[in-house]
Amino acid sequence: MPEQTFLAFDYGLKKIGVAIGNSLTREASPLCILRPATKQLRFEQIGALLQEWKPDCVVVGLPLTLDNHEQYASLRCRRFANQLHGRYGVRVELVDERGSSMQAQEYLGNNNDDDAVAAAIILQRYLDGLA
Repeated sequence: MPEQTFLAFDYGLKKIGVAIGNSLTREASPLCILRPATKQLRFEQIGALLQEWKPDCVVVGLPLTLDNHEQYASLRCRRFANQLHGRYGVRVELVDERGSSMQAQEYLGNNNDDDAVAAAIILQRYLDGLA
């Protein structure tokens, strides 16, 4: 199997954490935090990242409740994932993001700007599940 590149998004209305990884190393790394002021700017910034990194797949964190049910935020993330697929034609995978922000905060020692680290945790979960 040829090496594949992955981008992951920890989607939020105000901030979007972004991480990168690949199938060769199977390691995810925080990349950046997007802070778009408008929906148009959000997709311009994402489009620039997709153009730069040319991922084979995009991973989007899916917030679930502790008992595996979807919630309002889940619908927003599914919509975001569908928009990525529709606008850019990229393959999109949804991954359970439960606890990723708390893990990121523990790793950083605070809760400031943990979004990119949370995206890396989400992507690492995906990479760990690859056969």
